[in-house]
Amino acid sequence: MNFRLLAKMLGLLLTLESLAMLVCGCFAILDPVESDVSAVSPLMTAGVVTLIAGVLLIISGLGKYDRIPRREGVVIVGLGWLLCAGFGAIPFVLSEPGLTLEAALFESVSGFTTTGATVIDDLQSWPRGVLLWRSVSQWLGGLGILVLFVAILSMIGGGAKSLFRNESSFQSGESSSARIRDTALTLLRIYVVLTAICMLGLRYLGMSWFDAVNHAFTCLATGGFSPYDDSIGHFSDWETGLMIEIWLEIFMILGSISFLIYAVAMRGNWERLRREEEAKWYLGIIFLATAAVWLVGVLPGELVPGETIRSAVFTVISSMSTTGYVTTDYELWPVGTHFILLGLMLIGGCAGSTSGGMKVSRLILLVRSAFHEIVRAFRPNQIFRMQVNGNPIDDAARAQTVMFVSLFAIMAMGSMVMVAILESGNGGDFETMVSAVLATFGNIGPGFGEVGPTDNFSHLRPGTHAFLSLLMVLGRLELYAVLVLFVPAAWKKY
Repeated sequence: MNFRLLAKMLGLLLTLESLAMLVCGCFAILDPVESDVSAVSPLMTAGVVTLIAGVLLIISGLGKYDRIPRREGVVIVGLGWLLCAGFGAIPFVLSEPGLTLEAALFESVSGFTTTGATVIDDLQSWPRGVLLWRSVSQWLGGLGILVLFVAILSMIGGGAKSLFRNESSFQSGESSSARIRDTALTLLRIYVVLTAICMLGLRYLGMSWFDAVNHAFTCLATGGFSPYDDSIGHFSDWETGLMIEIWLEIFMILGSISFLIYAVAMRGNWERLRREEEAKWYLGIIFLATAAVWLVGVLPGELVPGETIRSAVFTVISSMSTTGYVTTDYELWPVGTHFILLGLMLIGGCAGSTSGGMKVSRLILLVRSAFHEIVRAFRPNQIFRMQVNGNPIDDAARAQTVMFVSLFAIMAMGSMVMVAILESGNGGDFETMVSAVLATFGNIGPGFGEVGPTDNFSHLRPGTHAFLSLLMVLGRLELYAVLVLFVPAAWKKY
């Protein structure tokens, strides 16, 4: 392990994060609405501490490096997310009303991993500067803070392919064959432009600039943080409430479709777009799930048809994109809808998007693999040629997908047992324990039971907060980039 290279790259990453903190601190100073400057000191202190740590790491790793080897790349990705979340927790500890260290870490990790789960009971009691930092952390984590980092590396030199390849959101065959830095810069431009369009639309529909910025940041990131306890339900009764929901639905979908598709479209590669299957499956699942939720809710006569279709569309899109915005308490719906929503949360969005979950591409691969195995039961000698998005899939790719899903399931079940042990005697029920794990491990946000859409994670014990924070990072980096940190061979010096 090249520790000097590791220190330099992590130092650059922390320096980038410190600048974002300092910008939020400047907003707290200049905020024309809130006279309370209680956010200034926490944000500025956190920014300076993070900047000092970053500079010290850069100095300790001074040197010229032509490339980042694969092993160092994987470790930088894993440690980078952990360090960013750790330093990002400082404002939540120092600010009033303040959080415990474990709760602050949970809130910060939830932001950077775009999970959207929260431990804050009364958001309106927090300074606007800290709430802005909360949303900024999701915006940074949405595209993948390492992808932003790669874009910066393109201007300062140094190999970045390993970082780009191992950042979970962009494991794509196209990204490995393209010029990695140019692709990262293109994705960054697309991300910024879509965020700006979303923000301007929300402002036009009546939101204040503060609300428009916060929700644009967390919508494109499919993170779901809102400065209001009732989330998007805060705007539902407005005259433009329906239009705000529709506008957010559009950008939740845009954020949960592979950003590489937008890059391909910009290059005019229409043949590649015609072969795109994952986005078609994604939109098809949303349509079918919306119809299913509406029918399950309406047919028994429990819900009003007209009101249900509006809330069904928003909740389905919010769930499958793993954004976690809420306009209604879906726990009051028939239990059949709960299973539909849970399935959508676990599937998630498309590979190469800002969404969490196991990704639609893996679902496609699993469905086709299962079909082929069924056919092989009576035609054992038949040869299959499997493709996804027009790209051939070999046996190794199929095995990796099955291994990932199996490992995800095993770790999820083990985590449920661990959370149940940690919460022993704290009054948690089965539904809460299961959904708390799935909501964090899948980077979903709200779950069911005591961590449902109208509740939060604040009542859980400190040990549980720390454990669920680890699960969020594992889910965001799709297991391997974090698990490798626990392998002794990865740390051997050479």
